[in-house]
Amino acid sequence: MILVTGASGNLGGAVIENLLNKISANQIAGLFRNQEKAKAMEAKGINVRIGEYGDKVRLLKAFQGIEKLLLVSSSGDDPLTEHTNVIDAAKEAGVKHIYYTSGALNREVIHSQLGSLVDSYINTENYILESGLTYTIFQNGLYSETIPFFVGENVLETGIFLPAGEGKASFATRTDMAEAIANVIASDGHDNKTYLTSALSSYSFNDIAGMLSELSEKSILYTNPEPDDYEVQLRESGVDEGSIWYLSLLAAIIKNGEYEIFSSDLEQLLGRKPKDLNQYLKETYIS
Repeated sequence: MILVTGASGNLGGAVIENLLNKISANQIAGLFRNQEKAKAMEAKGINVRIGEYGDKVRLLKAFQGIEKLLLVSSSGDDPLTEHTNVIDAAKEAGVKHIYYTSGALNREVIHSQLGSLVDSYINTENYILESGLTYTIFQNGLYSETIPFFVGENVLETGIFLPAGEGKASFATRTDMAEAIANVIASDGHDNKTYLTSALSSYSFNDIAGMLSELSEKSILYTNPEPDDYEVQLRESGVDEGSIWYLSLLAAIIKNGEYEIFSSDLEQLLGRKPKDLNQYLKETYIS
């Protein structure tokens, strides 16, 4: 049986939806925090397991009878500890193969702005390698779906105001990443492999402003403010402190070139070309 963690989340849920196109529902399990979150998937015949990354005892119970386990990265305050809990529980429960959604990072960047986040990605990957479990690691780039988070829903009227400089990042849709992950989990030949699951090419937010200008036949301006000025404007707009911290961090990471990726396995894993950024922007802002 295959178990997908974070089954009520966007990526985990999308992976399950894609798995349902390939294998029967009774071969798929989802890890949920509580029964309420599981209702929609349970109605589709998905086996429901209850547990949290921080509770190893419940994880051990949830992982009984599981052969393949997808660990979707935690967005919690201490992701590395949560990930090691999952990996340890998987090993003790007899899971045969662990899959992990890590981050696609430009490893040529010397001075990272990611801090604990990059430590979580790299250290989790290393912990999996040291565990002795058969593994497959997906190094996911940024989701195209994060762009409205950066630029706002009304970008065609407001332009882009983001301290990302001329830093470039690679974007792929969550839908394409989920399909690629499901393709791998449902097939053989991926033992002890690491895949870069992002799209090529990389784009700056100045590039994105240019693409939106061409698509909308308007002049969409990109403004690269000082980080302090950016945070002030977000606060004045009523953005909560957690989102301000996260947006500022991601902007700094992009400015530093840490999400600029130069190779990708996504097309190979999909068996087709992934949706390009121009098409995503057209569907999101023009169609």
